[in-house]
Amino acid sequence: MTNKSDSEWRTILTPAQFRVLREKGTEAAGTGEYNKHSAAGVYHCAACDTPLYKSTTKFDSGCGWPAFFDAIPGAIKRHEDTSYGMTRIEITCANCGGHLGHVFKGEGFPTPTDERHCVNSISLKFDDQK
Repeated sequence: MTNKSDSEWRTILTPAQFRVLREKGTEAAGTGEYNKHSAAGVYHCAACDTPLYKSTTKFDSGCGWPAFFDAIPGAIKRHEDTSYGMTRIEITCANCGGHLGHVFKGEGFPTPTDERHCVNSISLKFDDQK
């Protein structure tokens, strides 16, 4: 697992990336570069470059953020998040602990897992080299 101090992360990440990945922020809906992105390839963690999601698991949920129905096995960790007066499942990069977004279940999307991994675009970088 990548273990860096906040000052080390601040030299690697932009201020906006740091706010989301290290401080569990959220980018505004509909503003991320990967929301409507549909090219074939792999989405990596923007902080540590760990492969997280294959484009074959991405779908258009209409939520305003990139949505995936499953991650690459072992790439993410799930944590209970009770902020904002509700219980959600936060997802983080298994390698560096960077905040990616949240997982929602049972929304009825026609996907194999009935899950929506709602991920901040700023937490990702795309590689079209499958």
